[in-house]
Amino acid sequence: MIDALGYAIKKTYTFPDHRLNEYVEERRKIILLTMHRRENWGAPMTGPCKAIKGTRPALQGFRFVFPVHLNPIVRDVVYPILGNIENVVLVEPLPYSDFVNLMARSHLILTDSGGVQEEGPSLGKPILVLRTVTERPEAVQYGTVKLVGLDPGTISSTARRLLDNPKAYQKMASATNPYGDGHASRRTVQALEHFFGFTKKKPAEFRPR
Repeated sequence: MIDALGYAIKKTYTFPDHRLNEYVEERRKIILLTMHRRENWGAPMTGPCKAIKGTRPALQGFRFVFPVHLNPIVRDVVYPILGNIENVVLVEPLPYSDFVNLMARSHLILTDSGGVQEEGPSLGKPILVLRTVTERPEAVQYGTVKLVGLDPGTISSTARRLLDNPKAYQKMASATNPYGDGHASRRTVQALEHFFGFTKKKPAEFRPR
């Protein structure tokens, strides 16, 4: 996954949505939000949405971008709370290349996604997980993600603490991603070459710091 992420990220990238291109060109700080997990469908989503709505007046220099899941159960909660609000942009679900390049250009990510918990830290992006538990406890252990649940007050205060404290932000942004360093495919090739006797050199193992 981390290897594929490295191949997909481009230094220059054109998004289909012109607003995203404008934010990147204007060097706007983007806060990316994603929610799609079944256990968060419906009423539980109101907490994160209210957190964004309540926090955004104090973060006028930021732009919140939320690719909204197509499920009506999700949209019926998100659009009434966050639709037509200044500095909050609701967009259609993004294909992989668009999404990972948006992650790479974001300042902070709020998500309930498992994959994003693995990908975001490789891009140096702190991740606030909109869940009370995660099947990726290694990410919590290494400090690349924080579990913030669905309470709007907790989400807002944790996000503001990161955004207002450069040291706290940098600590998360620079934490080692336990899921890889982007060289797994190279090591796989080296392992196969060693196994079949094409080289005597064994590949180095990935070990998080």
